[in-house]
Amino acid sequence: MFTLKCIAICLSIPTVAAAALAQAPQLGQPVTRAEIEAWDISIGPDGVGLPPGRGTAIEGEAIYVAKCQACHGEKGTRPNDALAGALVGGIGTLAPDKTPVKTVGSFWPYATTLFDYVRRAMPFPESKSLTADEVYAVSAYILNLNGIVGSNDVLDAQSLPKVRMPNRDGFTPFPRNPK
Repeated sequence: MFTLKCIAICLSIPTVAAAALAQAPQLGQPVTRAEIEAWDISIGPDGVGLPPGRGTAIEGEAIYVAKCQACHGEKGTRPNDALAGALVGGIGTLAPDKTPVKTVGSFWPYATTLFDYVRRAMPFPESKSLTADEVYAVSAYILNLNGIVGSNDVLDAQSLPKVRMPNRDGFTPFPRNPK
């Protein structure tokens, strides 16, 4: 049985709801340009956006041993007990008559993609903790282990996009907006 109190409450609900919807939510704060730029770190195949810095494979070996080897194994070969995938080997296995071994050296088409991935996601679980010099050096080390760059070759914003990966032409372009 409805009482006057129930009727009053039922009639007030739409008024309270309308008042609540009229107020803008007070969530968070506006994002600054500097905050956006700190997260806008994507590097494409052409190398646009690569930061200043440099590194060689010789410099990268110590960084790899300290920060990467626990997951990817000694020299990136991923022993059975490694937590993450192999980074080295597999060149020549992406053929119809072979079992494909997808590694940085056999599968990735651009060296800049390696830099971008290491920079944003490694080392696990401390992503984005490496300096630009460390990322260039670790990238050089991984590329060197795959026989793509020499141990003394300097990788930087100018040289990294010029590195020719073995599988550069192994992908079929897929138009996103076919006509």
